[in-house]
Amino acid sequence: MEDIKKYSGYEWIKTIGIAIVLAVFFRTFFFSSYVVDGESMLPTLEDGNLLIVNKIGYEIGELKRFDVIVFHATSEDDFVKRIIGLPGDKIEYKNDVLYINGQAYEEEYLKQYKSGMIEQRLTEDFTLFDLTGIETVPEGHIFVLGDNRKGSFDSRQFGFVPMEKIVGKVNLRYWPMDEINIKF
Repeated sequence: MEDIKKYSGYEWIKTIGIAIVLAVFFRTFFFSSYVVDGESMLPTLEDGNLLIVNKIGYEIGELKRFDVIVFHATSEDDFVKRIIGLPGDKIEYKNDVLYINGQAYEEEYLKQYKSGMIEQRLTEDFTLFDLTGIETVPEGHIFVLGDNRKGSFDSRQFGFVPMEKIVGKVNLRYWPMDEINIKF
């Protein structure tokens, strides 16, 4: 027969306290939860989606082109956008095709939008030089775009994002439940 030990009130409080401290520690230093506000990342992310952002993953492994990230846009607002250009990249859009360093890239995440457009472009033609007066993404910065190119306030308007402003990489959409997704 097994002995069952009863916990005293103090032991319960201690256990709950440790759990709360660990939860706050992980939330503060490793992960954050965000709510998507707006339509700039449609169709990938919708207004009201709940996201988990990995705060340390981008420091351990490098940021990659096409990662979806959250960054501090202002002292009050954080934005969620997709990385298009990394330091040293030359970015150009021509006839609705993305060119990075002269190589054309197919943006799979835009297929849903592009398939519904007849004789229209999702992304207007531009070069980095047209937008910023600089030909390549500067060191320590990235170039970001929203997936909803016609309705996104992004690097085409506000310029490059300094790396130190990046909160982290979006790892998980957990709401709504029928749209749970861990790959972006």
